[in-house]
Amino acid sequence: MPVKIVLGSQWGDEGKGKLVDILCASASMCCRAAGGNNAGHTIVVNGITYDFHILPSGLINPSCKLNLIGAGCVVHLPSFFKELGALEQKGLQEVRQRVKISDRAQVCFDLHCAVDGISEEILRSKDAKSMIGTTKKGIGPCYSDKVGRRGVTMAMLISENGQWEKRLRTLHQTYTGTYGSDALSHYDLEAEIARTKDFRQELIKGDYIIDATPLLSKTIGNNGRAITTSSQFQQSPDQAAKTLESNGDTPAAGSELFSNVLIEGANALLLDIDHGTYPYVTSSNTGLGGVFTGLAGLSPLSLNHPDSSIIGVVKAYTTRVGSGPFPTELGTEVANVSTEDAHSGDQLQSIGREFGVTTGRKRRCGWLDLVLVKYSCQVNCYTHLNFTKLDVLDTFPEIRVAMSYKDRRTGQTISGFPADIDLIANENLDIVYKTFEGWQTETTGTREWDQLPDKAKAYIEFVEQEVGVPIKWIGTGPRREDMVVR
Repeated sequence: MPVKIVLGSQWGDEGKGKLVDILCASASMCCRAAGGNNAGHTIVVNGITYDFHILPSGLINPSCKLNLIGAGCVVHLPSFFKELGALEQKGLQEVRQRVKISDRAQVCFDLHCAVDGISEEILRSKDAKSMIGTTKKGIGPCYSDKVGRRGVTMAMLISENGQWEKRLRTLHQTYTGTYGSDALSHYDLEAEIARTKDFRQELIKGDYIIDATPLLSKTIGNNGRAITTSSQFQQSPDQAAKTLESNGDTPAAGSELFSNVLIEGANALLLDIDHGTYPYVTSSNTGLGGVFTGLAGLSPLSLNHPDSSIIGVVKAYTTRVGSGPFPTELGTEVANVSTEDAHSGDQLQSIGREFGVTTGRKRRCGWLDLVLVKYSCQVNCYTHLNFTKLDVLDTFPEIRVAMSYKDRRTGQTISGFPADIDLIANENLDIVYKTFEGWQTETTGTREWDQLPDKAKAYIEFVEQEVGVPIKWIGTGPRREDMVVR
C-alpha cells in the first residue's frame, strides 16, 4: 500500500497545498496528523482560490473520498464548520461527507484562543523580542492542556456523560486563577458552552467522529502489517488478497488493500516542538515522527513500498512568519543587512505575495538556506523534494544561497544547524553565501524541464546536489498546473 507523506522543510508557507492537491488525484485518503487551524494552505484551481486551515487539502478533489483529521490534531469547531461552509460556497461537492475527525483529537476552545492572546501580551509587555509570534488560534494552550491531562477529546465531547462541560468549566476556573478575571473579561464561558452543545449535536448527526486507528490499519491491508516482499508488490490487489488468504491473513472487511494514502504535513520542520528553533516553534510534532503518533495504525513499513515517498517541500528562497531566529533574513531592521539586501527582501515579499494565509501577517523573507534544508533532510529522511515558487526569482540579477554559518565573535564555522538559537542570531552570525547569476527570464507557468532557462536549471541542480535528495517537482506559479515534473 503506497503512502506519500508531504512535509514542510523550512518554517512553513512553502506551498505544500498545491502538491497535495496534485497527489490527491490518485489518493483515496488524505490525512492531517498534527496541528490545528494555525496552518494555512492556498490552492488555485480554475481561477478559484481555496484556503485550507484545519481541513485536509484533499477535499478539493472529489476523487479523494476520505479526509481524516488525526489524533495529533487540535480542532477549533467554529473554524472547522466555517471552513466547510466556505468550501461548499465555492462549489466543492460532498465536503461534509468526505471529512472525518479522530475521536482522540483534542477540542480547541475559544477559551484557548483567549489565553493564547493573554500569554502573548504578557510576553510583549515584558520584552517584545521575547514574543513567540503565535497565530493566537489557541494552539499552544490547547496542547498544554492535552499534555497536562486537562483537555477534552472528541470522544469526551460526543459522550453522553457530559464530562466535557465539567472539564471546560474547570479549565476556565484554572485560567481565571492564573491570569485574573479582568484578563478574561471578554470571554463568555456560558456562551461557549451553548455553542459547543450545538456543534456537538452537528458532529453526532453528521457522523464526523470516528475511531481512526482501525480505519488506518484496514487501509494499510493485512490488518496493519505492510506488504513488504517484492513479489507481493508486483501482484494485483486480487492476487495479493489471495496470497494473504492462503497465509491466513485475510484483510479486514471493507479495507482497500492498495489504496493510496496521502499524509499532509502542517507547518514545517523548523517549527517542530522538538526539532525546531525552540522556543519559537509551534506546539506539535510537525516532522516525520508526528505522522506516526498522530495517525496510529499507519505502519512505518508501508514506506517500503516502491511507490511510497517522503516529500520535503522547499521554497526557492526562505520565509518565516512570527518571531524567532532567521539567519538569511533580508530586512531593514535586521543586523548586518545592507540597504541593497533589504531591498531584495522587499522584492521577495512583494513578488511572492508573502502574506500569511492564516493571519494575513507579512512574512519575513530571505535567501535560500541550505544549512537549514540539509538539517531538515536529516530529520525527516526525505526521498524527494518539491522546489516551489521558482518564478518569484525570475527578475533578480543575482541570487544567493547560504552554504554555512560562522560565529562572528569567534570566526569559527558552526557545525550543522544548532539547537542554541543564540548562535544563529543575526547579530552573532556571518553567513557564507554562494552567488548565482539570475536567469531574468519569465518561468511562470512553465511545465517542462527543458523549457526552463539554463541558469534556473543550474540553480536547481546545485541545490539537489548539495542536499543529496532528488528534486522531482518544481513549482512555477500559483495554479495547479504550474508545475514541472521531472
